[in-house]
Amino acid sequence: MIDQDEGLKRELGIADVAINVINIAIASGIFLLPALIAGILGNASIVAYAVCGFMFLLVALCYAEVSSRITTSGGMYAYIEKAFGPFWGFLANTLFWFGTGAFVAAALINGIADMLSIPFPVLNQSFYRGLLFLVIFVAAAYSNIIGTKQGMMVIKFITLIKILPLILILVAGLVQLNTANLTWQGFPSVDKLGTASLILFFAFAGGETALNVSGEMKNPNRTAPLGLILGVIILVVFYALIQIVSQSALGAELVNQKAPLAAVAGVLLGSWGIKILIGCGVLAIFGSFYSTILGFPRVLFAGAKDGLLPKFLSTVHPKYATPHPAIITFSAIAFIMAVSGGFRQLIVLATITLLITYAGVVLALIRFRLKEDKAYPAGFRLPGGLLIPVVTLIILGWFIFQSKLNELIAVGIFLAVLSIIYAVKIFFSKK
Repeated sequence: MIDQDEGLKRELGIADVAINVINIAIASGIFLLPALIAGILGNASIVAYAVCGFMFLLVALCYAEVSSRITTSGGMYAYIEKAFGPFWGFLANTLFWFGTGAFVAAALINGIADMLSIPFPVLNQSFYRGLLFLVIFVAAAYSNIIGTKQGMMVIKFITLIKILPLILILVAGLVQLNTANLTWQGFPSVDKLGTASLILFFAFAGGETALNVSGEMKNPNRTAPLGLILGVIILVVFYALIQIVSQSALGAELVNQKAPLAAVAGVLLGSWGIKILIGCGVLAIFGSFYSTILGFPRVLFAGAKDGLLPKFLSTVHPKYATPHPAIITFSAIAFIMAVSGGFRQLIVLATITLLITYAGVVLALIRFRLKEDKAYPAGFRLPGGLLIPVVTLIILGWFIFQSKLNELIAVGIFLAVLSIIYAVKIFFSKK
């Protein structure tokens, strides 16, 4: 097997990866999903969680095997680059950190400002909003620069604080379960189930970026796949229970709630529960934002090490053994996007590119299986031959083509521009 040591400290275990998966995925979505899904499927909402949970678990399983083969930093970029070469690696790298990562970070930090602007209206002013962005970006970047282990400690703390109120709601809701609000007649239509599952798919999406720090995992061939699968299973169960408790507490009124979990907390815990849930929502979004600053700079780092990006991005801090130029660069770009305000129009582009990169990872797994490259043996191997990756690829293809034609054209143009940039880079490197 090829030596995949990068000079980074391997300190993260299975629990660290699982916690990071959960932290990344549980953001603003969990506080809005119950009402959205109930509005589509009514009391049959739980079916969408089962279907979508199964779909995303298939994606996670494909990631699990590929991550056991490629144990360097970079996540899906590293998987695609090792399978198909530098050109496809360059496309995947840029799509991932720029088309998805930077825009997601910008969106999340604006979400934090939007929620905080309720008690602090001054944050509606661009100057103070930008100042808040700067403080948060600098604090998150610095915390990640001084050490991955320290960064994981922050993530564990945030995950614990934001999960506890949700667990409290689950306990209170299950004790006071109203089964009359959970009964449903007949199976939902395929169209409605597809619409609801598409929304839920993006709620689960993102947890796989916890694998971006594979270069800093202990025994990554085992840690990466087991941590990812454990995290996804916990998410599926957790989301489903949240939906059940929400429907039980609010019944038909659930679909009319703009902040459904806050309303559920009000019914189950009283007015103090509403305040806790609002604070929990802010913390949840910050936790996901913080994880983007931890994970996505490793994609730049990996691309620079492979010669696809400027070499300085592959520098490792002599004391903290973290990719500090990559962390600073990613944070600066995401900060500019956040203050510009134009990023909201490109959120759809970010979600489509994420699905495309998922498909790229599944194709990489298929190629590794067919090629049986001895340089990248599987530490974790899926049963059933190519059945799981092929089924997963079909599902992802269906999701991608649910997008509008103009959105797919925009992605095509973006890929064409990246291809030209790569061709120019190769031309001048030969010169």
